[in-house]
Amino acid sequence: MSTEEFRLPRSQRANERLHAMIPGGAHTYAKGDDQYPEHLAPVISHGHGAHVWDVDGNRYIEYGSGLRSVSLGHAHPRVLEAVRRELDRGSNFVRPSIVEADAAERFLATVPSAEMVKFAKNGSDATTAAVRLARAVTGRSRVAICGDHPFFSVDDWFIATTPMSAGIPAATTDLTVTFPYGDLSATEEMLTRYEGEIACLILEPATTHTEPPPGYLAGLRDLADRHGCVLVFDEMITGLRWSEAGAQGLYGVTPDLSTFGKALGNGFAVSALAGRRDLMERGGLRHSGERVFLLSTTHGAETHSLAAAMAVLTTYAEEGITARLHALGERLAAGVREAAAGLGVGDHVLVRGRASNLVFATLDENRQPSQEYRTLFLRQLLAGGVLAPSFVVSSALDDADIDRTVDVVAQACAVYRKALDAGDPGPWLAGRPVKPVFRPFA
Repeated sequence: MSTEEFRLPRSQRANERLHAMIPGGAHTYAKGDDQYPEHLAPVISHGHGAHVWDVDGNRYIEYGSGLRSVSLGHAHPRVLEAVRRELDRGSNFVRPSIVEADAAERFLATVPSAEMVKFAKNGSDATTAAVRLARAVTGRSRVAICGDHPFFSVDDWFIATTPMSAGIPAATTDLTVTFPYGDLSATEEMLTRYEGEIACLILEPATTHTEPPPGYLAGLRDLADRHGCVLVFDEMITGLRWSEAGAQGLYGVTPDLSTFGKALGNGFAVSALAGRRDLMERGGLRHSGERVFLLSTTHGAETHSLAAAMAVLTTYAEEGITARLHALGERLAAGVREAAAGLGVGDHVLVRGRASNLVFATLDENRQPSQEYRTLFLRQLLAGGVLAPSFVVSSALDDADIDRTVDVVAQACAVYRKALDAGDPGPWLAGRPVKPVFRPFA
């Protein structure tokens, strides 16, 4: 179907309903309709495996499922079986369920560098708990975040550093400083400048675009030890996708604390804060020091979500899911690069990242990132039945899905070439360009 013929009238009406009741029209900014071409933001009816259907009846091959959370595909049978088993037994009680002990054992066996774990519902709560714990155990107030990583938490200590900092007092903003990824000397300079003030270094151990330079993570480990701060790995994305034990398991560097989520529940709400026993126990009852309010959530240990997490961890281990994600991603990346090169846009449509976590970049005539060309590219993908804000794969994809995606990408690249030759993507946009998530004004 051509982009001129492709319409989503029911999705448009549903988006209007959503905006009338929900600020932003979605519960996650990255899912907002401003992230899609105008009037072409599908509202999902249901999904199965690697495919989703919108309320207009269109079927799509889906990438980046659930913002990287549904790595096994939608409605995965092993996960659903585990969840259904718990639903009939009750989901929340006045005392811990035995499922909490089972899930903790399974998690700690999978991530052997962690000694204790506490579960929650979302990644922001876990990372904020890590920051609070680091501040408590060090007696320091400043937090150092990796400035090259896009997101850590919805809480003030991080959002204060983004263009959407409205409502956050300057006093809070001043307590967060940044360091660049991959640059140990700059990080050491920052730690020296704020000597004795930095509670923790928090970063994604690997990035969307690059692997850690040789010795980098070990060097950070050494810097944290020498300067007396806590090293925190945000493994929301790298957890399971890099290895079953996360990036820390792949690269062999143990953080003091780490946070997991996204893939952990295959769409069910579960996250985890894990780390050294002496630190984690500060949020417990078996110590004589000052207590830390670590994590306390009414729904943090719902039995069906923990059952989902156990099923996910088992499936990854028994079915070699991480290796499958890499194989699928490598096939997709090779196909997209070949298609782009063949149509003369190989320097403008770029595939980046680890094979299990691919993203794409859309560059203009001057090879600069372009929201206009991203809009053009997304319009062509959607009309071809590919829903792809990224090229992050799920294990439910098969070779036919990948081949179909590459065919659609090739069609999109042909249009991309026309726009480059014209020096103006405008005629192919049919509306405003997609917008960055973090911006000061709507």
